[in-house]
Amino acid sequence: MITIDGQEVFVIDGHMHFWDGSPENWRNQWGEGWIKCFYDYHLALSPKEAVWPFEKFTKYSEDDLVRDLFLEGHVDMGIFNSTYLREFFKNGFNTHEQNYVLVEKYPDRFILCGSFDPRWGEAGLETFRRMVEQYPIRGLKLYTAEWYDGSRGWKLSDPMAYRYLELCRELGIKNIHVHKGPTVYPLSKDAFDVHDVDYAATDFPELNFIIEHVGLPRLDDFCWIAKQEKNVYAGLAVASAFIATRPRYFAEIMANLLYWVGEDKILFGSDYAIWTPKWIVEAFARFELPEDIKEEYGVDLTPQAKRKILGENAARLYGIDIAAQKAKLAQDPIGQLLAAQQAA
Repeated sequence: MITIDGQEVFVIDGHMHFWDGSPENWRNQWGEGWIKCFYDYHLALSPKEAVWPFEKFTKYSEDDLVRDLFLEGHVDMGIFNSTYLREFFKNGFNTHEQNYVLVEKYPDRFILCGSFDPRWGEAGLETFRRMVEQYPIRGLKLYTAEWYDGSRGWKLSDPMAYRYLELCRELGIKNIHVHKGPTVYPLSKDAFDVHDVDYAATDFPELNFIIEHVGLPRLDDFCWIAKQEKNVYAGLAVASAFIATRPRYFAEIMANLLYWVGEDKILFGSDYAIWTPKWIVEAFARFELPEDIKEEYGVDLTPQAKRKILGENAARLYGIDIAAQKAKLAQDPIGQLLAAQQAA
């Protein structure tokens, strides 16, 4: 539990994973390069006390995840952003099947995202439909720079991508998380360009596009698009990790988002397990914008804004009644562990 200005805050980690990046799962040198690039980000931005050994980073346990998010990390619920990378990893990196293991054990704690890839073509539409029928898919994570059958990326504006978005609309999947941020070796930086978001958001106003990593390093482009498109939201994963090592840079990111996008359209994410949420949530609860930035942008990161960003905005998108959800979570196995901790 985290409190801000004396009020308990409901925290939804909008961007987290349960991956297998172990050497046994590497399909080729790209799998090795991928997880080592992730680990470089982990080392660069984590506080020293939050750094993991590489072996643990490649494959952590269910117990690690439960402890890091819920028992120590102040998180109440998490959104699994499934990332497949089957060309790099034998069994996939972080698939909805892997994530479902934990969803099944703790159904009230997690929101499960699936995915589609327009390069699957017409035949893949039925595969996507079966995924939604067989698993409790409530959102999607799209990875436009993923390699597939010789292709090194796709765009939300591609005609076949529109066929899949039309099917999302038909199936009632409204929340589309899209990685539009820093690249990871060996993917192409250009394949994460944000400009295709503008097309899809305009043509599918019934869908919500949560742009993960706020387009970094293309923050300006993202902000202009999100200001125009009312169904485009900012996902703070990666951006939030700068709060400890580059607080001025983080303040500038937040000021831009508050100015252009607004406090109702920003969602917290830790990007677990690149980083653990405890230190990010605690630092965010304390964080204040510098006076000169507040004056320049005419915005402030108020306690109300923090509560919205940490959980209320994601709860609204996913139809979660926070009071009712808190009552349910108090009775699940993790809630009982938390109660025992507090009583000890």
